[in-house]
Amino acid sequence: MLKPGDTIGILGGGQLARMMALAAAPLGLKCHIFAPAGDNPAFDVAAQRTEAPYEDEAALAAFAASVAVVTYEFENVPARTAEILSALVPVLPNPQALETTQDRLIEKRFIRAQGLIVPDFEPVDTLEGLYHAVERIGRPSVLKTRRFGYDGKGQAMIRPDTDLAEAWDQIGRTPAILEAFVPFEREVSVVAARSLTGDVVAYDVAENRHAHHILAETILPANITPRLEVEAKDAARRIGAALSYVGVFAVEFFVAGSGEGEQLLVNEIAPRVHNSGHWTLGGAETSQFEQHIRAIAGWPLGSPRRLGRIDMRNLIGSDADQWASLVAEPGLHVHLYGKSESRPGRKMGHITRVTI
Repeated sequence: MLKPGDTIGILGGGQLARMMALAAAPLGLKCHIFAPAGDNPAFDVAAQRTEAPYEDEAALAAFAASVAVVTYEFENVPARTAEILSALVPVLPNPQALETTQDRLIEKRFIRAQGLIVPDFEPVDTLEGLYHAVERIGRPSVLKTRRFGYDGKGQAMIRPDTDLAEAWDQIGRTPAILEAFVPFEREVSVVAARSLTGDVVAYDVAENRHAHHILAETILPANITPRLEVEAKDAARRIGAALSYVGVFAVEFFVAGSGEGEQLLVNEIAPRVHNSGHWTLGGAETSQFEQHIRAIAGWPLGSPRRLGRIDMRNLIGSDADQWASLVAEPGLHVHLYGKSESRPGRKMGHITRVTI
């Protein structure tokens, strides 16, 4: 168990690391950020920082010697980086969780092994394999790279008129999976935390709305039945236990069907604090960022109780230019990430309205 004054190492210098470091400070814990050169807003709020490539083994060893535990803000941590650090210092969540969630094929098979439903899928390693996969899965369907895809990147829709060779080129002719297209009613997610002792707390299910493949808005309560709320939280508990997970993670779902036929299909697992949980800053008794710090520090988990009806919206690109009017609005929780450059499609901050 960490004690006040101890230091947590965080891989990655973006907004998630920034908000973790801000959550650690009131608990008396310090953070050391390790990230390559670039726009790293987490550096501004951390006690220590190391600017070095993830492949720099000497820098990693020095980083490990300065911290009590290492965590990360993104799931695509290089395998060698995790291997080096885990030999020197506890890494939480564990590298098994990274290995499972970094590869969509491994992840889908893992989810099925837990008895949960996922959209039908086929591995694709060649253009010929894509033709065979489309023959079985059908059209429409979605071709996704097995690794390094986020916010719609690394994906190609396979429509009735799609040229498969062009789709294969579009994703870079890299190992992929073909997923059946799900005509879903809505997308939802559950953010949960699991402690070193296996205790689990789950936040209420959030309903997510996307624009241009980027999360635009999260609202709570989600428009789902009590049965699906229970099922979503149970799915998160099963996944966390199967991964021996420690920390905060999110499970994203499609809600398909209606009435008695309504069901949840797992879309993906995010082994980290998650954009759809940003509402917890100001909207829950314990934010997801404090919850993650508590979990990896070996502390008791906090209450996930929601404080009202929630509307969280991302500030994307030039949206953040309206900061003056936003901070003037009574009761609005405004979080700006301190990024040096605003670009279209870039998450610059978020706002949360809590209605009691």
